Amino acid sequence: MHSIEMVGGIARNWWLWLIRGIVAILFGVLALRWPGDTLVVIGLLFGAYALVDGILAIVATIRAAETHRRWWPLLLEGIVGILIAAITFWDVRITLFALYFTIAAWAFITGVLEIVAAIHLRPHLTNEFWLIVGGIASILFGVLMIWYPLAGALALVWLISAYAIVFGILMIAFSLRLRGHAAASTVESTR
Repeated sequence: MHSIEMVGGIARNWWLWLIRGIVAILFGVLALRWPGDTLVVIGLLFGAYALVDGILAIVATIRAAETHRRWWPLLLEGIVGILIAAITFWDVRITLFALYFTIAAWAFITGVLEIVAAIHLRPHLTNEFWLIVGGIASILFGVLMIWYPLAGALALVWLISAYAIVFGILMIAFSLRLRGHAAASTVESTR
């Protein structure tokens, strides 16, 4: 029963998820619009997105608290978003530098771990070769980002843009699902 009530509380605020999705898509499209001009614009757009997303998460926190639902994860998400935005606006280079090298390190480490996993899965799984190929691709991507930072930066812009657009589409789809749930719940409660 508790889960049903929680879903109902989230469903009543479906529009927050819709706004998050729209903002994410706008961020992704604007980032695609200016990939070669400057990464600073992308960094500032990210900062603005993190700020708006953080504020919306705090609004969702307040809504969740009003219905006596678990609210602290949303509050933490909102605080982190606002802090990241503040750091970005203070010095956008910090965010760009950290993001760029975090992605490079993540790609490299993930690739190594995928290869290790494939080797361990070999006795239990056929075609583990694809996991090895994925691991090699991840390692190469990480190395190329370090070796060719300008090309890597442009690729990073495209990856961030694609992620934001896909995330936005998924959030909009989720919001529409929540809206349908909220409408169905309203019809049920009026019977």
